[in-house]
Amino acid sequence: MTEEERRIRRATFLKAGLATAVTLPAVASEVVRAPRAAAGPLTPTPMCDDGDDPTPPQMEGPYFKPNSPERSDLRGDMPGTALTITGVVYSRSCTPLDRVLLDFWQADNAGNYDNIGYRGRGHQFTSADGRFQLDTIVPGLYPGRTRHVHVKLQAPNQPILTTQLYFPGEPGNDWDAIFDPALLMDVQGSNATFDFVLDLP
Repeated sequence: MTEEERRIRRATFLKAGLATAVTLPAVASEVVRAPRAAAGPLTPTPMCDDGDDPTPPQMEGPYFKPNSPERSDLRGDMPGTALTITGVVYSRSCTPLDRVLLDFWQADNAGNYDNIGYRGRGHQFTSADGRFQLDTIVPGLYPGRTRHVHVKLQAPNQPILTTQLYFPGEPGNDWDAIFDPALLMDVQGSNATFDFVLDLP
């Protein structure tokens, strides 16, 4: 084999290696995503990485009421677009947390909060594997705010985390001073997912 033939073969080999290196991340990405698609829309996929940052707190706002009823379905007689929010509550070390209290409250589809009764309000506890599911409606726009859902979380005998969940693609996300992109839910049709990380070991 001549030196020219060796040079051509070496160049061809390097090009093939480069093409393989470029292709591999895309293939790996598909392999990682495949289980999530197969799991179905209501099964949250654990996304916690060891040492994950805790979910950021947010203001409580003026409409929190204690002693909400224990229920995972807030829809009741509220008209509006159905929405199911699912997820997992983790510690910083990615351990799913059992019996975490989640207290949700939100506006109705007209942007109003029920301050007399408990419409659009309710609390529940995570299952043994840290999961929760909330059946509700898409909240309306409260004046001066982007679309959001309030929640308080408390693991047994631990501090309370008060925060809010947001919807992607909302025009109000650009001007709402409270909005935090770290609190965006993953919304696919009528299903939304969000995993909380409490500041616990």
